[in-house]
Amino acid sequence: MRERNLNALIGIMLLAAAAIWVDLPSNPGLHLDLGPFHIHRDIRIHQGLDLQGGLQVLLEADVPPGQEVTADDMTAARVIVENRVNGLGVVEPLVQRAGERRIIVELPGIKDPERAIATLRETGLLEFIDTGDTYLPPGTVVRTTYGGGEKVPITATVPITAPPGTEVPDVSDRIFTTVLTGRDLADAAPALDQYGKPEIRFRLKPAGAKKFADFTASHVGQFLAIVMDKRVISCPRIQSAIPNGSGRITGRFPLEEARSIAIQLKYGALPVPLKVVENRTVGPTLGQDSVQKSVRAGAIGLAIVLSFMLIYYRLPGLLADLALILYALLNFACYKLIPITLTLPAIAGFLLSIGTAVDANILVFERMKEELRWGQNLRAAAEAGFSRAWSSIRDSDLSSLITCIILFWFGSNFGASMVKGFAITLALGMFIDLFTAIIVTRTLIRFAFYLGGEKLQEKRWLLGI
Repeated sequence: MRERNLNALIGIMLLAAAAIWVDLPSNPGLHLDLGPFHIHRDIRIHQGLDLQGGLQVLLEADVPPGQEVTADDMTAARVIVENRVNGLGVVEPLVQRAGERRIIVELPGIKDPERAIATLRETGLLEFIDTGDTYLPPGTVVRTTYGGGEKVPITATVPITAPPGTEVPDVSDRIFTTVLTGRDLADAAPALDQYGKPEIRFRLKPAGAKKFADFTASHVGQFLAIVMDKRVISCPRIQSAIPNGSGRITGRFPLEEARSIAIQLKYGALPVPLKVVENRTVGPTLGQDSVQKSVRAGAIGLAIVLSFMLIYYRLPGLLADLALILYALLNFACYKLIPITLTLPAIAGFLLSIGTAVDANILVFERMKEELRWGQNLRAAAEAGFSRAWSSIRDSDLSSLITCIILFWFGSNFGASMVKGFAITLALGMFIDLFTAIIVTRTLIRFAFYLGGEKLQEKRWLLGI
């Protein structure tokens, strides 16, 4: 046996062992500390809303009757909501338009529904306003020059928290000057100060940084209130000029609220305010029942395919079955490593790919049987079977991949994440199928024919002829 084939066989065995380790339900994940390199990653299956449950929210534009909401406004709102959802760390969310004024959001595995809803629907309009010598306690609702002095709808009740002995001023008739807005913001992220208290660190764009530096230099000793959706969240006194365009927002808020505010600031203000029309918690009961049925159907289908290959093609069929089992192990390992979120359509794509995974082997084995009938020796027939069936295998998988690309494009542009999941798992199955059918099965056949020698050619029944 050639050294190259032996190396390929050893590589396949190592790959199979690695896939089995990744697929273990009790996999501990990767936790390596090698000098400056630190790798800490959990290896687990990510489930979609239909499998693990979660939160489904229906948002609607909250504008006065008669006020027009354009399609561009709702499209921009959908993009901003989607960015905020991604900032929450939710895996495989669904954010799509529903009619002219509504947006559907599905959040699988969400742990804090109230905070998530607040993060999604708040307008997220950040302003730095000049209050002069007036201290505004957090929670105070103000009017500003940004927006013509009008108040935006307040969707949450936040108590005004003033330090003991501080008088709460009446600012209902005042309009404060807006110095900067969220448009000048480059980045924002939650953090902890030196005392372990939550804060929000922000960085301004160059033009905003210059305005901020000029204003703080000329207003030392005065207050600069930081306002979110016309409600004060912090009102620090300017101690000195701030020339670098970076700063901190402090206040009496927990870390999760700081994270929520940072997400709203980072991904911009909504062009229209949104209200929650309906929200409901989706349980995983239906998904679990469907998964059990899908697993049962997949096991039955896999057993039928394995039995057919073994009965009809005998020894080559047995080798193809081993390659098919490795195919399933590699697929599942990729789902955990990439990761790919498993939904019911994604599982359907995986099951369909198992059914098509043996197509290449069938083409190869039929060509190999024809070569043997024409008098070719065993090894030459095997090589000819792979080489002459390659063009058919290539064209078949290429047409399937084109279909997957079209489905992925459709799902991406029309908010159909289920279609995307189906396309991704099916396409991944096609790539792994090419590897297992061409590389793995070919290596196993070469190894088996090397061990059997020319005597194996006389056992035509064992070769399925």
